[in-house]
Amino acid sequence: MTRRLLILLPLLFLLIAQASFGALDTTAPRRNAKKAPPPAANAETAPPLGVLSIIPAQGEPGTTITLYGSGFTPQTIVFLANTEIAAVVAGPQQLTFEVPRLDAGLYALYLKREDGATSRPYNFSVLAVRPVVDSLSPDTVYACAAGINRDVTISGDNFKKTSQVIFDGSIIRHKYISAASLAFSVPQIAGGLHQVQVRNPDDALSGVVGLIIDARPEITSVNRGEEFVNYYDLIIEGRNFQQDSSLVVMEEKSLEENPSKLAVDVKRIGTGSASSTEREQLIFINCNRVVYQRHPYSSTPKNFSVQVINPGNSGESSVISVSAP
Repeated sequence: MTRRLLILLPLLFLLIAQASFGALDTTAPRRNAKKAPPPAANAETAPPLGVLSIIPAQGEPGTTITLYGSGFTPQTIVFLANTEIAAVVAGPQQLTFEVPRLDAGLYALYLKREDGATSRPYNFSVLAVRPVVDSLSPDTVYACAAGINRDVTISGDNFKKTSQVIFDGSIIRHKYISAASLAFSVPQIAGGLHQVQVRNPDDALSGVVGLIIDARPEITSVNRGEEFVNYYDLIIEGRNFQQDSSLVVMEEKSLEENPSKLAVDVKRIGTGSASSTEREQLIFINCNRVVYQRHPYSSTPKNFSVQVINPGNSGESSVISVSAP
């Protein structure tokens, strides 16, 4: 009995050892085995969320802002105070966003990631929306224009009902039409180039556009009017005539010492009563008409020229040829 037991013991130990090695063998291939998923990322392994630069550091609604920093992901969100803004992420170090329509002021800007991580807040200034002036219609007004002929329309954007029209630095009355259109009447002012701007109630000011007031006299027609015993009216029509305009008459005359030769006789006639030495005069009717009372020395038609000249630097008209006595 003892001898049989001694023979069986080694065999029993061998069976136990084989069972143990088989249970621990991990080198044998397993069919349909699934790979274990990689460990999930978490806030502890993700890079910190931070901003190194904000370009530009301020802007009005609609401005594109670029942030440079670290830890950006496609799901990173921008906040201006409590306003959530979708961002366009170009990579882990750059993203952009557009300033939404907010009131002007200083806001806290910060980022928030999908894992709950947030950056520290940064100061960001939202600027007031500036009014934009694109054009004036018309951009030239005649000095003597009246009524609706002095009306000008401003085309642009971001106008408000409380906007102001600034003409040469002074506020003038205007009419609000829409956020893209205002209208005003050009004040009675000297000719030349003038400046027009629009200012919103938050002091945001548009750029400057130019308006030309054309004060240069212009003759459009010359016609004979009423005839009297020793003179007749020459009616001159056009624009931008003034009460103190003068008329220059250029006429060829024969020289007394040599009738075959001609000389140009130039005389300047002012408005008002004729002087004792000069019977001819210029009568101002309105800015579109003056009357030249001409005293011809004969009834034979002749060629001469006329030109209207305004005082100061208001200019002079073109020279117009006339055929009359």
